[in-house]
Amino acid sequence: MKKIVLFGVLVLAGVLSLQAQDRPHVFEGAEIIPIVGEPISNGVLIVQNGEITAIGSSGSVTIPRNAVRHDVSGKVIMPGLVDTHSHIGEGDGGDRSSALHPDVRIMDTIDPMSKTFRKAMAGGVTTANIMPGSGLLMSGQTVYVKTKPYTTIEQMLIYVDEESGIYGGLKMANGTNPLRANGSPGTRAKSAALVRELFLKAQDYKKKVDEAAGDPEKMPSRDLQMETLVEVLEGKRIVHNHTHRHDDILTAIRLSEEFGYRLVLQHVSEAWKVAEEIAASNVIGSSVIGLDSPGGKMEAINLLNINGRELEKAGAPVAFHTDDPIVDSRFFLRMAAMGVQEGMSRTKALEALTITGARMMDLEDRVGSLEVGKHADLLILSGDPFSVYTKVEQTWIEGEKVWDRSNPEDRVYATGGYDIFRFTNMHLHD
Repeated sequence: MKKIVLFGVLVLAGVLSLQAQDRPHVFEGAEIIPIVGEPISNGVLIVQNGEITAIGSSGSVTIPRNAVRHDVSGKVIMPGLVDTHSHIGEGDGGDRSSALHPDVRIMDTIDPMSKTFRKAMAGGVTTANIMPGSGLLMSGQTVYVKTKPYTTIEQMLIYVDEESGIYGGLKMANGTNPLRANGSPGTRAKSAALVRELFLKAQDYKKKVDEAAGDPEKMPSRDLQMETLVEVLEGKRIVHNHTHRHDDILTAIRLSEEFGYRLVLQHVSEAWKVAEEIAASNVIGSSVIGLDSPGGKMEAINLLNINGRELEKAGAPVAFHTDDPIVDSRFFLRMAAMGVQEGMSRTKALEALTITGARMMDLEDRVGSLEVGKHADLLILSGDPFSVYTKVEQTWIEGEKVWDRSNPEDRVYATGGYDIFRFTNMHLHD
């Protein structure tokens, strides 16, 4: 009899737990910055089952009876940040034995339990494009992930298209970095020539696949490099091209237009020199980084925080990224604030942290703004996003609170030194 009662209690507890997870969460009283549309004073945001179900001003939204209610008066709510270029997760890419590695997958080397994901959440990053390094002309395939740590990387992936199985882009680079690798092309001209040569090969491979029309007897032998580049040629996989100097920027654009692939320009240190040319091109946009101190390589010496302003003025889409660990994910909001300080509009700076970055990853239908039907990825801030005094207080991913500054175990990832992210220390407290 006792066993039956105990079993009944356990079943009831399980049911109640599931019901609690299914209950809507209501955030009331904050200023809500939806990104699409004007800020909402004394707003109400309702999330349930991982999605946003309602948003509006107080009194205009019906609050469900069984809701979990959160009084966030005096706070600011905005979408989770989208980092279009990051190296969190401790992954690595090609082995530098040659200049071109489109078949390499960063997914195969990311540690999903890495504490760097907690660091990213402490900075408000909920979606990230994790890249292999830039020491090659083609360093390999990137992955789009939610930063909530899981046991496996597969649980973190965001698929651009479930049917094709695409969950990232292709990392390319030009300029100085690929000239330093073993098997280096040696010059910028040879770099472009090698890229052209491989894309011509991919066009030929694609032609053979199209002509085979699914007949296995006529299909060419599988070639992982070619399969990746065919996805690029078909527009299924976006190229994220590391580039700094103005002439390298134009070369990256020239190659994309020659072969018709979709392109996001990454870094573009000298974008301010060729903003009009970027705007006139077919690129999806420019993902820029902001720095508050000099350093790095000579080709980036003209990196100025006016990039956001000049690209906005030219009418070119612009997003920000951290390139973590180049800029710590915890300082992502500050990067857009520096852009505003240099003349970028507040509206475009907020978009550059969220929806514009989502567009550069084909994820704008799910993340990057607070809209009904989108993923419930949101931040609760102590104040204005661009104030130096503002703190990320809570980070929510798909309707679940995943980081809370008031929790001492979480707080250390916002305030602790870099030693807590060292590789040898990585899983001691998981």
